[in-house]
Amino acid sequence: MDRFDAMRVFTRIVERRSFTKAAEDLGLPRSSVTDAVRGLEVRLGVMLLQRTTRQVRPTLDGEAYYQRCVSLISDLEDAEGVFVGAKPSGLIRVDVHGTQARHFLLPGLPRFRQQYPGIQLHLSEVHHSLDMVREGFDCLMRNGDLGDSSLIKRHLGTLPRGTFASPDYLSRLGTPRTPEDLEGHERVGLLSPQTGAVLPFDFMVGGKPHQVPLPATLTATGPETNVAAACHGLGLIQAARYRVAPELASGALVEVLADFPPSPLPVYALYSGTRQMTPRLRVFIEWMAEQFRERLKSANP
Repeated sequence: MDRFDAMRVFTRIVERRSFTKAAEDLGLPRSSVTDAVRGLEVRLGVMLLQRTTRQVRPTLDGEAYYQRCVSLISDLEDAEGVFVGAKPSGLIRVDVHGTQARHFLLPGLPRFRQQYPGIQLHLSEVHHSLDMVREGFDCLMRNGDLGDSSLIKRHLGTLPRGTFASPDYLSRLGTPRTPEDLEGHERVGLLSPQTGAVLPFDFMVGGKPHQVPLPATLTATGPETNVAAACHGLGLIQAARYRVAPELASGALVEVLADFPPSPLPVYALYSGTRQMTPRLRVFIEWMAEQFRERLKSANP
């Protein structure tokens, strides 16, 4: 294993805090990973990693060396990319919102693979708060208010939303014309994957968001269940328009309070600011932004 390959192994161990997980990510035998680190430590004359039975952590020298390795590896990949025919390659691990990935990313993925055949993608749908570096992710797709985050965010798109209910529900409880007409109504509560709290019902009134408290006799963690529950007459929902387009077309759901839409939902790609962006991650994030632009433009010409 050459020196740069050993540096790649070392950086992955630091990020994953595990020899075994780093070996799995890189498709290498664990013994090769161990030998690579041992070779680096012998060459440098310092201990790079503190090993315990539960975790692997970089020493002070190891942390400094990690930062240099990240910079050197990124520079090497950029240098290789300037040659004719050289394209980004390697594995990208992304945690996505599954429904959005299926709608915005998967249709264009065959073209992406044709353009960058050397890039392998791993799409995860964990979609809760996580340490993306330690858990081995290169990028996250997240919605809404992200709060105070140390991650760098790239805006991918903004999803228009609406308020929807089934005809059966409206026949029983009536069709509200303004947010003030919602007294006596109920909703299907959708839980935030970031906080675990029920997302509020909000309406744009006079250009400002206005929250309306509504009881939720049913709560769900997934958008598929949320929409299905509304189709069965279990309450009002607020959802991105792209997600309920089939249900609106079939008549399973209808829109209410169209003059008072919920605030739109921003979507971001998040990545670590402690690591230099690799060429493969750069082209992937640019491609994601392009997919959102194209799909949203076609839905709202």
